[in-house]
Amino acid sequence: MSINQSWGGRFAEGPREAVAAYTDSQTYDRALYAQDIRGSQAHARMLGRQGVITPDEAEQIVNGLDAVKQEIESGAFVWKPALEDVHMNIEARLTEIIGDVGKKLHTGRSRNDQVALDIRLNLREASLHLQGQIKELILTICDQAEKSSSYVMPGYTHLQRAQPVTFGHQLMAYAWMLLRDLGRMQDATARMDAECPLGSGALAGTTYPLDRFYTAQELGFAAPCGNSIDGVSDRDFCIELTSAMATCMMHLSRLSEEIILWCSWEFKFIELDDAFTTGSSIMPQKKNPDVTELIRGKTGRVYGDLNTLLVMMKGLPLAYDKDMQEDKEAVFDAVDTLELCLKTITPMLATMTPLPANMRRAAAKGFINATDCADYLTKKGMPFRDAYKCTGTMVGACIRADKTLEELTLDEFKQYSDLFEADIYDAIDLTHCCEGRTSYGGPTQASVLKQIADVKSKINC
Repeated sequence: MSINQSWGGRFAEGPREAVAAYTDSQTYDRALYAQDIRGSQAHARMLGRQGVITPDEAEQIVNGLDAVKQEIESGAFVWKPALEDVHMNIEARLTEIIGDVGKKLHTGRSRNDQVALDIRLNLREASLHLQGQIKELILTICDQAEKSSSYVMPGYTHLQRAQPVTFGHQLMAYAWMLLRDLGRMQDATARMDAECPLGSGALAGTTYPLDRFYTAQELGFAAPCGNSIDGVSDRDFCIELTSAMATCMMHLSRLSEEIILWCSWEFKFIELDDAFTTGSSIMPQKKNPDVTELIRGKTGRVYGDLNTLLVMMKGLPLAYDKDMQEDKEAVFDAVDTLELCLKTITPMLATMTPLPANMRRAAAKGFINATDCADYLTKKGMPFRDAYKCTGTMVGACIRADKTLEELTLDEFKQYSDLFEADIYDAIDLTHCCEGRTSYGGPTQASVLKQIADVKSKINC
């Protein structure tokens, strides 16, 4: 049993093979290699500036790390499980390339502040990438909403037809949700950028004259972490970003559920492109919305990732504990899952075909203009509660007679109230019902187009 070079002095022998395999993290934390090298290069430059090592030694380390990075990216690098993690694999290879100078890299540093830095750098990049994908999805929704800003459809509450809206209005609800998701990710990223843990050491800093402000600036942070213990033990940024991702997945899941309903024969409001559906092994007529169903399922997966992080951290004493090794798989999985879903749902929505005639036919049923009928009476002077009761009585009678409100004659309307005039038919026309709802944020075509403009401006600001 070999002794790991990073901590071998204290031990007479290495860990059992099973224990070494159990504690190994390089199978997944190797994803941090680029960030680890970047942080190490900044640290080396700082050590050279501060006279802890010579400028020549610093340059050798920086150049050696460039060589290691090239090996990794070319596939020539050999990962060694015995070295536990990405950090020691890189440092060991650096020392092989440049000799004993490589052993000086870790001066004034611990793997505790090293990994805290690497994860921040990785998630900052991941967040910016995800933000770009969310923006693309929002713009795709806006494009579809603009095309369908006049398509009347039933709006639902309790999954029951409620009031007329437009398809564009319905879609823009998701654009606003996703805009908030974008904001949450931006906020989480801003807090990541605020503090750099490098230089915190194992937990208590170091006796070396480190310039933590230099490394923070070099790595794009506003300042070093104000407390070295917090610097190595904080994983709030993982939890906060994963929470934002989980919320975004929830919105994607809600949208997916609607798409599943809309493309069913019971609704048939949209047609999905064949490229985003699958068939049945036994039923030849089937066209299944598997993509959206998987998004619903994967939402639970990201929720699980968030729960993993919360439970992992809830009882940990300061500062660093090995439990925190479990952070990476959870947050990496959340990032990968959300990215995959965004990459899939965006082109699916871009190629989706609305079916406005079917939407209109559905809107004509279910008495979704009943509120407009009651409002008509109210505007004629009847108290709303009386107008509500009168309209409800009419709806009940129409149901028994298998009629819609539009099919009543004016004489039949007047049986319920003398306030009804010929203009009732305009008042309960479905398009008029939508266009008459001129309150801010409503379903009028002008409102939908303004929402699109507002959302786009917020994305570009």
